Amino acid sequence: MTSQTVCIQIPAISDFVGVVRLAVSGVASRMQFSLDDIEDIKVAVSEACTNAVQHAYGSVNGFIDVEMTLHSDKLEIVVRDSGKGFDPDNAVSDKKDGANNELFGLGLGLTFIKTLMDFSEIKSTSSGTVVRMVKNAPPVSIPA
Repeated sequence: MTSQTVCIQIPAISDFVGVVRLAVSGVASRMQFSLDDIEDIKVAVSEACTNAVQHAYGSVNGFIDVEMTLHSDKLEIVVRDSGKGFDPDNAVSDKKDGANNELFGLGLGLTFIKTLMDFSEIKSTSSGTVVRMVKNAPPVSIPA
């Protein structure tokens, strides 16, 4: 199979993250991923998009680009924003925990991505963030 790419651009608004979830679900289903794998992919992509919605642009309007590339052996998903960026090694939210007034860690969402996908990498600069995720395709079963 030749690689095929599906691209979506959404406003960096939480209402549109569901659109990406639906698209990713359709693409992963087409590749014969199991329902559990599809759920894992949807959660990981949602986390990447939600981080961009919440942290990339502040009060400025922006966009999130999602690129899904179907390979014969894997699904590669890239979530890209052109917001302010962050240090992935020291990712903390500016929101406070009501119980003890500590800062919430963004690391939880990033941990979900790393745990649920077979490969992930996050590159962030002052001009944006790119989250690249890969889920290996299920083995093709050959009828006996």
